[in-house]
Amino acid sequence: MSNLIVVKKKIKSFQKTIEVSGDKSLSIRWVLLSSLADGVSEAKNLLISDDVVSALKAIKKLGIKALFKKNVCKIYGKGINGYKYKKNITINAQNSGTLGRLILGLLINSPFKIKLIGDKSLSKRDFKRISDPLSKFGAKFSLYKKKYLPLTIVGSKKLNPIKYNEKKGSAQCKSAVMLGGIRANGITTIKAKKSRNHTELLFKNLKLPIKIKKNKKFDLISIKKVKKIKKIKYNIPSDISSSAFFIILTVLSDNSNLLIKNVNINSSRVGVITILKKMGANITFKNIKFYKGEKNADIKIKSSKLLKSINCPVSLNSSAIDEFLLIFLVAAKAKGVSTFKKLGELNKKESPRLSWGKKILTNMGVKTISTKDSIKIYGDPNLNISKKIIIKNFLKDHRVFMTSVIAALSFGGHWVIHDKDSIKSSFPNFLKILNKLK
Repeated sequence: MSNLIVVKKKIKSFQKTIEVSGDKSLSIRWVLLSSLADGVSEAKNLLISDDVVSALKAIKKLGIKALFKKNVCKIYGKGINGYKYKKNITINAQNSGTLGRLILGLLINSPFKIKLIGDKSLSKRDFKRISDPLSKFGAKFSLYKKKYLPLTIVGSKKLNPIKYNEKKGSAQCKSAVMLGGIRANGITTIKAKKSRNHTELLFKNLKLPIKIKKNKKFDLISIKKVKKIKKIKYNIPSDISSSAFFIILTVLSDNSNLLIKNVNINSSRVGVITILKKMGANITFKNIKFYKGEKNADIKIKSSKLLKSINCPVSLNSSAIDEFLLIFLVAAKAKGVSTFKKLGELNKKESPRLSWGKKILTNMGVKTISTKDSIKIYGDPNLNISKKIIIKNFLKDHRVFMTSVIAALSFGGHWVIHDKDSIKSSFPNFLKILNKLK
């Protein structure tokens, strides 16, 4: 079968209700924490993507059984010290930065060397930002070129608490240190720039010894050693990042309405909604409810006739970091010039996403001016594409593929988009759900 998709025409008007796959961030965190719990943890609507399957394979390598049956995943935890460490274990995080970084926090007491590897894309991402703080606990690391995968970690029996200043707004770095902190003697303290807070909410819901003080720009987190984690039953809500593709498609389409059921709208993740509303998008939350500390709701979206440009507040960058490629498409149709600054972190993702955002827009005929960490987009409310556009060689970044599909359906043209299989890492049902809207 061909590993590309061809889109030759814009999507027609639609009025639909859909459900989107389970949240990836919550799915991976549930797998890792359940592997340390006492007893059998159960999750419904666990995202079954390559990234989450890699997490299940990783805990199996550490002696923890996981079974999947009829949309329910069970993990048979053996307690906080239940990992069965063997010699010559290799864990493959594939494409998942969340798995690769977070699991290192749990491996800092391994008596043997463990090797962590990943795919070509993950192997280009910075792991020194994790190994530096985790080595302060007492673990020892060896990294390829002192920065990249593959790496090896060997733990310590005597783990010291640490003080860590997380300055980049990386939830992965913060969470890795939090997971290390539950193994260390004493109190680990973290001063963290604002970022998604799923790990903190899970810790609180499980009544783990965590204290959080919130300031305007950062959080102060303190964690004590954990003796026991109770089993976790979780009905995982839909992923806002996955939902964003359909939200933007509806905003950019003519005479369309969409309702997406039971989506996680954690305040540290909904920057995309805030930005779109500032640009004139018609989006509302319905049936808001709280579940295990997480805020969930149905999201109702209507087509937007007139979109405004935005000088995007830098304070929203962290809570929209995975959705900027899509936001750039909205800016392309907005009236006026939109400006996005301090987005260097985008180029540290699965592919250099800021560069790819510019490439996609340039291919569409949209004028942009960019630097290494900013972009200006000159919008055209009448933008309509009639030429052929080929998208390939993007390091199999799932978000580049899916964004290109949304651009093709929103603006027209003849698009040939390669590496369809890239969606398996995060959102295997993307094309299936998209077909329901046609």
